[in-house]
Amino acid sequence: MAIKVYGSMFSTATLRVLLCLAEKDLDFELINVDLASGENKTPHMLSRSPFGHIPAFEDGDIKLFDSRAITQYISRTYADKGTDLITKEPKKAAMESVWMEVEAHEFDPVTKKLAWELCMKRFLFGQKGDDVVVNAEKKKLECVLDVYEARLSESKYLGGDSFSLADLHHAPMIKFMMDTQMKEVFDARPCVSAWVVDILSRPACVKIFSVPAY
Repeated sequence: MAIKVYGSMFSTATLRVLLCLAEKDLDFELINVDLASGENKTPHMLSRSPFGHIPAFEDGDIKLFDSRAITQYISRTYADKGTDLITKEPKKAAMESVWMEVEAHEFDPVTKKLAWELCMKRFLFGQKGDDVVVNAEKKKLECVLDVYEARLSESKYLGGDSFSLADLHHAPMIKFMMDTQMKEVFDARPCVSAWVVDILSRPACVKIFSVPAY
């Protein structure tokens, strides 16, 4: 099996890569990295991902880190496999790029803080989230999703009429949010809600999200 992913099913960045591989119908080996013990900071992982982040990725002699760079590599290298996730048409590609950047710089930071307060604190430490932080981040999320609602009222997907990396990159964090009270923020926006249902019902999402985290 040529493709190896060093990561964790608790990591949205790892899940982003696994979803891309599933959309492409590619075989891979997931090598679990124990985040609780700090394995991601050990020499064998730092040799693969020098900032200590996961996932790390190997495809033959190619070694990459950063999940969004990895998904673009997969999409271009295996363009003839599975779902077409990145267009070659310049104007469409530009729109896909815009929304990939929006995900990375607007959507992910706020939802990551919410996931920490609402999910990870409880799971890892048995602690309750900080309500002040949750309420502040919820307001930010509402503003972000208002922009998404406007975009999705014009287009079925963020990048255009076809599902692309612009949508896929959101899926792991959306899955986290759907298991919290933040679901109501998504559900309150009809176009966003329909988009979420569409994404999470894709076979690749069903397959990857059904894999036990441990």
